[in-house]
Amino acid sequence: MQNKLYTAFVDATQNVFQLMLNIPEISHRPAEDFKCDDEVDIAIGIVGDLKGEVVYRFPISTSLKMVNIMSGMEFEEVDAFVTSAISEIANIISGNVLTALSNNDIKCDILPPEQRGADEQKQEYEIETSSCISTAIGDICLEIGLNPAS
Repeated sequence: MQNKLYTAFVDATQNVFQLMLNIPEISHRPAEDFKCDDEVDIAIGIVGDLKGEVVYRFPISTSLKMVNIMSGMEFEEVDAFVTSAISEIANIISGNVLTALSNNDIKCDILPPEQRGADEQKQEYEIETSSCISTAIGDICLEIGLNPAS
């Protein structure tokens, strides 16, 4: 299950980055070595056959570059518009993952994105995996934590 989730998130991220940001190539690795002092964390809750969340950790420089590409406007700092735009990217990636999982008879829904503080306590999950995704505009980290529904 963990490998299916990891692969589904990497594939969905690659598809969204290619379609929305015109970034065709990404690479990925486990996120143990992901280091970032300034980031925007967006959590997407998951309910259904699996319950938990995915936290997307976007370094500020990557966030600004993403929104610059999406909007055609230059941004110098993270504001409500930037946060909303990267939240939508996280939402779209998560929706694509859950659509792919539904093809394997795993039925889930997503909850609206929430901005998180980097220091918020992390819950423990039965299924945990993470990925650092490298792109031409910077890295992002996905931290996936889920429990099977009881």
